[in-house]
Amino acid sequence: MKSVMNYRQGIARPGVMVFMFLGLSLQSLFANASLPDFADLSEELLPSVVVINTIQKAKPYGGRGANGQVPDLFRYYFGESFQMPEQKREAQGSGIILADGYILTNNHVVAGADEITIRLHDQCVLDAVLVGGDKLSDLALLKVDDDDLSAVDIGNSEKLRVGEWVMAIGTPFGFDHSVTTGIVSAKGRTLSSDNYVPFIQTDVAINPGNSGGPLFNLEGELVGINSQIYSRTGGFMGLSFAIPTNIAMDVVKQLKANGEVARGWLGVVIHDVNRNLARSLGLDKPTGAIVARVLENGPAGQGGIKVEDVILRFNGREIVGSSSLRNHVGAAAPGKMVDVVVSRAGEKQTLKITLGSLPKDPYQANVRPNNATASQSESVLGLVVKAVPAGKTNQWGISDGVVVQKVSGGAAKEAGIRVGDVITNVANQPILNEASFVSVVKQQKKGKWVPILINRRGAPEFLAIEIR
Repeated sequence: MKSVMNYRQGIARPGVMVFMFLGLSLQSLFANASLPDFADLSEELLPSVVVINTIQKAKPYGGRGANGQVPDLFRYYFGESFQMPEQKREAQGSGIILADGYILTNNHVVAGADEITIRLHDQCVLDAVLVGGDKLSDLALLKVDDDDLSAVDIGNSEKLRVGEWVMAIGTPFGFDHSVTTGIVSAKGRTLSSDNYVPFIQTDVAINPGNSGGPLFNLEGELVGINSQIYSRTGGFMGLSFAIPTNIAMDVVKQLKANGEVARGWLGVVIHDVNRNLARSLGLDKPTGAIVARVLENGPAGQGGIKVEDVILRFNGREIVGSSSLRNHVGAAAPGKMVDVVVSRAGEKQTLKITLGSLPKDPYQANVRPNNATASQSESVLGLVVKAVPAGKTNQWGISDGVVVQKVSGGAAKEAGIRVGDVITNVANQPILNEASFVSVVKQQKKGKWVPILINRRGAPEFLAIEIR
């Protein structure tokens, strides 16, 4: 090989040796590697996407003031019977045709609408009725009186791979049936704590008006419903998020049957495990979801889950963080019995839990403790604390503990403890008052990392602190 290369070029270059020997070059190699052709795919799928137009009627106030009287100026010109004309707000989004005349879109596209119409690719306009909407997944199901529409094929979003080509169709800024393409950037993204969706992240151009439109793979299968973008300008910045079809189809099934969605519920307050907390709990790595509170009479409490347990697996699925646990629990059916693997004091245990049904309003208002002056304990770990004021335990959702009055620095500040936090547990020992707090801390070995449970504005949270 080397003699042939020397004969042709004088000097053999290892990086191109094989290609030159085969009569090829890097330039010709890349020239032959073409990008996907979306033209045929677009032509086939455009009829399966609709433009959704909504009208929301604002309540007319009749030109009357706060006292219910017609202002003098209006009375003079128009009389006592004057009524303001009805105000209407119009909005637009995108939708996907499913079988049997159903249309899938985002809940925020149609929420609060008094009139909903869809416009097909051939410009035909149909009236639509809302079957049901689900705020937590941001999905809504519509129905039109026409069963002979071009329905999409449903794909399996679990099979999507990062780097795979995908295509979106929608109505950005009113430009209906616009096609954009890109790749899957990531899977299982969590955008906030108030939804139950592991989003698909893409770099497909999505803008206002694309909401509710489809995300297709190269086989022309629906794999996602475009829902959100990350933007500092209000427009596309390379980060788009779609709801996986596997999540969406379960929501569709429930909306068809009941008009609403029921989700599994554990009855715990959880958060992520960081490196220091993992060290204090005897875990090899920061993974799972740590239980900061077990709600009274909830499924978790009845099934044996305790505060400071780290949930590692749920129903056969690995839990990498609190968001993945929330998504898996929400996707499970209420009443189902599941196996939950927890790490308790460094030992793994498997518990059987019968899931409850997520309450309609599972969130409680956070209450910030007030910092009224009272007797203070000696400074421990850079903290000055006092006992929880009488009558505040029910308000703050705790039984005992101490309120942080001052954070002077050191271990407490590095751990993230703040003034106003209520410390309820240190190293798996309950804190009853100032003396209890000082005693428990002084029992710990210097240099040891221990978990510390706080209540911050009504929400429990575990931190890890180094004893010094």
